[in-house]
Amino acid sequence: MDKDRKLIFSGIQPTGTFTLGNYIGAVRNWKPLQEEYNCVYCVVDMHAITVRQDPIKLRQNTMNAYALLMACGVDPQKSILFIQSHVRTHAELSWILSCNTQFGELSRMTQFKDKSQRHADDVNAGLFTYPVLMAADILAYNADLVPVGIDQKQHLELARNVAQRFNQRYGEFFTLPEPYIPDVGAKVMSLQEPTKKMSKSDENPNACILILDDKDTIIRKFKRAVTDSESEVCYREGKDGINNLMSIYSTITGKDFDSITSEFAGKGYGDFKLAVGEAVADHLEPIRTEFARLSKDKAYLRECYTDGAEKALKYSQRIVSKVYRKVGFVDKT
Repeated sequence: MDKDRKLIFSGIQPTGTFTLGNYIGAVRNWKPLQEEYNCVYCVVDMHAITVRQDPIKLRQNTMNAYALLMACGVDPQKSILFIQSHVRTHAELSWILSCNTQFGELSRMTQFKDKSQRHADDVNAGLFTYPVLMAADILAYNADLVPVGIDQKQHLELARNVAQRFNQRYGEFFTLPEPYIPDVGAKVMSLQEPTKKMSKSDENPNACILILDDKDTIIRKFKRAVTDSESEVCYREGKDGINNLMSIYSTITGKDFDSITSEFAGKGYGDFKLAVGEAVADHLEPIRTEFARLSKDKAYLRECYTDGAEKALKYSQRIVSKVYRKVGFVDKT
């Protein structure tokens, strides 16, 4: 860890292949951040079990998510990359932070309300308190920045509130983490209902791009993307479908909205949707190739996540030990 660099923490759930939204909104930024910050990244398998999981699938999805992060450019030699359940300090700190979190704060969490409706037969305590575990994930490393999607800002605000409350009770200790949100493409919308966030759980398979989709599949989904009754490719209110596609195209190609509008002046939506599909497919192709290679090398993956967990524990243990002392726990040694 470079003492002159700020620290970034981020985690991603192992709920199957990442969507284009996961990639653009968060994971795509993780690679370049390694060059500027001390980066701590993990697969948050403990968060995943707030809803019922098939154990075999969870293990496979966790391994796939870990390999996908590496395929997307996260270098375990430059970043600390690990699996959440391998580092006990996250759960240990979560309990202390739970005792510094108000019931009312958790009851206002939008995602709890949403997931409670979708999983009405299993509204468990973990589903209610998992924002505290998320706060522990961040505060166990005293992270300065957290790359989050717009829909996660509420959870980061909770982490800040809990950290501030702890500091007021026990003395200044925790850093108040700030969000890192890209200006463009922070929230990728459904290709079929562009007022809704893109989600792999969408019942319409054409609504979501998975980053391991092959080129033909990606182009086909973009060709079927919902737009509007106009024909001009431009970014403005009331053109949700086109705005979403322009945001994706801009993020992938680096072109601004004015350049995109000029590029497709006089052309129809069909040409534009094909161009977006081809740009996305070509951009993701190296990731698909690298993921296929890594997935075959289980021994290397095990070596990487074991080493990552050791580094994460060593770093976070120093912080959690100080927290234990601050709240009044007796030292073990």
